[in-house]
Amino acid sequence: MDYFDYEGVAQEAGIPDDKLAALCRQVREEFPYDDMMYELHVLGACMAVQDGYATIDEVLAPPAQTETRLVATTGVAEGPPARRRA
Repeated sequence: MDYFDYEGVAQEAGIPDDKLAALCRQVREEFPYDDMMYELHVLGACMAVQDGYATIDEVLAPPAQTETRLVATTGVAEGPPARRRA
């Protein structure tokens, strides 16, 4: 069953078939049993590329490389600052 048309969005975004397949494998590892969440996350990644928020290579990059890139370009890491215990 198809929940979302991520393939159409990927095509509109100009994502090559081999990179879409790599994205699908990566997301399937995170959601091995939940088809809806799998398709939703693939769709979200394709939309981020389509809307110019990320490149497909940035989406496929391992998390450590992505965080380093964000810190290097923006000066801040994602997420709220860590709270110190008193």
